[in-house]
Amino acid sequence: MFRRAIQPLAQTIADANLPGRVGCAVADAATGEILEVYQALYPLPPASVAKAITTAYALDRLGPGYRFRTALVSDGTLADGRLEGDLWLVGGGDPLMDTDTLDDIARALVDIGLTQVTGSFRVATDALPFIDQIDPAQLPHSGYNPSVSALNLNFNRVFFEWEPSGTDYTIRMDARGERLSPSVTVSRMTVEDRDYPVYTFDSDGPRDEWTVARAALGDGGGRWLPVRRPSDYAAEVFRLIARERGIALGTPVLSESAPATARVLVEHASPPLDEILRGMMRWSTNLTAEVVGLTATQAGGVRPTTLAESGAEMSAWMRERLGARQARFIDHSGLGVGSRIRPHDMTSALVAAGPNGMLRGLMRDIAMLDANGAPIVNHPLQVVAKTGTLNFVSTLAGYVQTPSDRTLAFSIFCADLDRRDQLSRDEMERPPGGRSYNRRAKRLQQALIERWAAMFR
Repeated sequence: MFRRAIQPLAQTIADANLPGRVGCAVADAATGEILEVYQALYPLPPASVAKAITTAYALDRLGPGYRFRTALVSDGTLADGRLEGDLWLVGGGDPLMDTDTLDDIARALVDIGLTQVTGSFRVATDALPFIDQIDPAQLPHSGYNPSVSALNLNFNRVFFEWEPSGTDYTIRMDARGERLSPSVTVSRMTVEDRDYPVYTFDSDGPRDEWTVARAALGDGGGRWLPVRRPSDYAAEVFRLIARERGIALGTPVLSESAPATARVLVEHASPPLDEILRGMMRWSTNLTAEVVGLTATQAGGVRPTTLAESGAEMSAWMRERLGARQARFIDHSGLGVGSRIRPHDMTSALVAAGPNGMLRGLMRDIAMLDANGAPIVNHPLQVVAKTGTLNFVSTLAGYVQTPSDRTLAFSIFCADLDRRDQLSRDEMERPPGGRSYNRRAKRLQQALIERWAAMFR
């Protein structure tokens, strides 16, 4: 009688008035029994829900205690503060490295007594492939679409700051940190007299060349912009910091690998992987997802040269380890809309990961909202999940614990790909109707969670 009072699933979805497609699946997380589905076998873009699979992939291939290491090495000799030979900055892919981290590394170099380097300052870049940008379809100034490399500084972003100065603007491009914010030359900005486009970008020369429309600058401000020369960026910033610490280094020379005979002078280890993944799941950092995904692929014995190659390895892993019949990843972050997962497969993967597994523990709490969009305090449902948002794509996948302590695994994918494909480049940053679509999708997602908790408690 109680279940009959709940309207049919198809009606709940129809009431949301979402154009495009909706697919969903819910299962008992302990037994794997599929409880309810709607168009669950139709593959849709996962958006950032892909990061949940990347998390499981990285944990399986690397382990929760894995650390990314950045080192200074040399095959020369150090005596009386003088290094006879080359100094190498060796990147290990650390996705959390920032300007203050480089300062810590430089200070450690001072602490071992180094004051002079007679040879070259070299940069080893072979730990990971260089990826120019995660998704070429994004706008050039999207800070969430940076390059990926063995050296990743400040999420491979540079801070652009401007303030009025008479009739003009004073502008600055810097590697902003908490302690230090050195200005850089690897990325340069020019203010131009125009209204549109707001930004242009060119990387054909020796540096990243940006222009910005004067009409868009207003009374001053700042924003992060992507870096397309991440190794040059990190090398320039380290050289500047080292100089401030009293160590003069030559012009950086990019190479593939340091000599096998080189010894470690200084090494910095990242936080353990589980901490990195927890932050990635909370803040949905695309660079982190791509770095850990590429590293996990290499740990499996494959050296990819593109994100698509690495995504294909993760797809095969998902099919083998998590029981997905169909899965296609073109990257590890979900930023590329070409990735596809069936809601049924995503839910099955969550079941395979376990109702009390590490993946669930790394997901963020999702608040249930009232009619005004405010979080409901002490709501009886406990939801942890990964959200995903692209233009006209909204996804949610995770676990809900009912008041009777039953745990359900669920996936809800909403996508209007026809509308997305119609967007002009000018509309991509603020697509007409995009906010309304996203609000309705999120209301539907909450309605489905509440429905399932009531039906399968």
